[in-house]
Amino acid sequence: MTPLDPAIAARLKRDDAGLVPAVVQDATSRSVLMVGWMDDEALHRTLTTGRSTFWSRSRGEYWVKGETSGHTQHVREVRLDCDGDTLLVVVDQVGAACHTGATTCFDEDLLT
Repeated sequence: MTPLDPAIAARLKRDDAGLVPAVVQDATSRSVLMVGWMDDEALHRTLTTGRSTFWSRSRGEYWVKGETSGHTQHVREVRLDCDGDTLLVVVDQVGAACHTGATTCFDEDLLT
């Protein structure tokens, strides 16, 4: 495990599990594609590899978006919100972003 830059780590406000939500946005369309969770290591991997890396709360392991599906995310930029409790990951999406095969995880279930 490689440490996250201390200046960045100091700004993060994590939940009790050490996680920060990461909203993923398409760089071209500006659509919100998905939401994942990152700890310091996932954020470090994302920043250093240019591939969206998340912590799976259900599987208890790291995963790189598209590693098995081929639907990859190439990270253009990562931003921290003003409160330090949410990340915005702006990506070039290749293929569907949602595990269901939908373009985004927000294509279904319009509530209003």
